[in-house]
Amino acid sequence: MVFENREDLATIRKIHTVVTLHFVEGMTQSEIAARLNLSASKVNRLIRRGRELGMVKISIDAGPFQRLVDLEGELVRSTALGTAVVTPTVEGNPDTNLQVVGRAAANELLETIRDGDVIAITGGKALSAVVDGLDPDRVFDVTVVPLTGGVQGKYYTDVNHLATQLAERLGGRAVLMHAPLFAESREERDTLMEVGSIKQAFDLARRANVAMVGIGSVETEGSSYYDLAPLSESDRALLRSGEVGGEFLAHLIADDGSLADSPLNSRLLALSPSELAACPTTIGVAVGPEKVRPIRAALAGGYIRSLIVDEETAASVVAPDEEKK
Repeated sequence: MVFENREDLATIRKIHTVVTLHFVEGMTQSEIAARLNLSASKVNRLIRRGRELGMVKISIDAGPFQRLVDLEGELVRSTALGTAVVTPTVEGNPDTNLQVVGRAAANELLETIRDGDVIAITGGKALSAVVDGLDPDRVFDVTVVPLTGGVQGKYYTDVNHLATQLAERLGGRAVLMHAPLFAESREERDTLMEVGSIKQAFDLARRANVAMVGIGSVETEGSSYYDLAPLSESDRALLRSGEVGGEFLAHLIADDGSLADSPLNSRLLALSPSELAACPTTIGVAVGPEKVRPIRAALAGGYIRSLIVDEETAASVVAPDEEKK
């Protein structure tokens, strides 16, 4: 190493001692100042000079998590996502994967929200896992509001229940949606959307700073959508036809992200996916191989800006075109 003329060997040794104590032994600047009988400002200058001389080189080794970091980068590079978080997949244990992704999404939510924010959510198993994974270290002055009407009967389909739980965990308040998810007809849906309390809740959801949403599959009759929708035989035939890529905000969407041609969509009491585009931060949460096609459809529509997903699912989402087929 070649040093500038203004530093003699004694000074260089002192700089080396200070940066070693600080970066290797973990001592604070005040502790170093006391040990070496220097002023705190002198220690600060020596550390800064050590950086300038190239004595300090910082390297971060992701170790076993490097593959997850690489997948996150690939998701962002190959899609319109701004951020992605990928968690390890536990083979043969979908419940554990859901819990792990839920905790990761909960942490992402805590890092994102600010006091005064409106948080809009959907129902679903993934959102239930997010609520279960929350462990805030302070109270947040936030308002939580559903993005859809609700379906009672199961803990994860009752979006009002999830909104209430989320608000309680964060220390905020919930605005409930006093509406079903599906109306009997399009005309009834239009009427209900103009009811005062329902209209106010949806108007608040349109102004959300953060939206956290599930991304649903319709591939099997065990999918959550079958718990939500009053399906006729013609509806089931449409889902089996392969024309529907997934479900987003309870809307059936095609593989290109457009709304599917289904009467069910016209009866929904929910924000449309396009209305969510105004939200600055929309976080999608999904787990499992059955969610690969719905995730691609939501990404094609540009509906989410951040994705929290397990490793195996993420790898399938970014697979080359021939593998996707």
